[in-house]
Amino acid sequence: MTDKIDFKRTLGCYRAKRDAPALVEVPDLRYLMVDGHGDPNTAAFAEAVSALYPVAYSLKFASRSDLGRDYVVMPLEGLWWAEDMGSFTTARDKTRWSWTLMIMTPDWVTDDMFAAALERVAAKDRPARLGDLRLQTLSEGRCVQALHVGSYDDEAGLLRRMHDEFIPAAGMTMVGRHHEVYLSDARRVEPSKRRTILRQPVAAS
Repeated sequence: MTDKIDFKRTLGCYRAKRDAPALVEVPDLRYLMVDGHGDPNTAAFAEAVSALYPVAYSLKFASRSDLGRDYVVMPLEGLWWAEDMGSFTTARDKTRWSWTLMIMTPDWVTDDMFAAALERVAAKDRPARLGDLRLQTLSEGRCVQALHVGSYDDEAGLLRRMHDEFIPAAGMTMVGRHHEVYLSDARRVEPSKRRTILRQPVAAS
């Protein structure tokens, strides 16, 4: 059995400075994913989260027992988009938001391991959204990111700085989808202390 790997420590894209946007290169990473739409403060969002975690832990345990490779289950992440991206920085109209919730998995987790994990979870207490999960590689490449500390509803100021100031000043333009990495467990950490990496893929303008 090898030492348990914590990818938050080994991958530089899981570290960011508070309120300080910076460029970072994000490698291709594999994620458990499930899609949804609308206000995250709803049952639909909770159902998506409830489908991800049992599969993530099933994969971890299988990797440890079958391959001798143990790792820390990664935090919840989300891709966010809307027809009008101003709904994130100005009006904050959450009903217009679409999202993909994700948990990063090691690159040695195969499609067969994923299928077996789905079967194990289904045999116990099948989550409502289990059949909607997929295992997919996300290619983001060059991104701008910064650490936000505080409530999710207070992200708009930092996002405006990233979108309207830092990215244009760096000669970049936004591509892809807004990405958030939830380093804090929202069930256990009060809103004012939550730590979230805000990430935006970019390309030369």
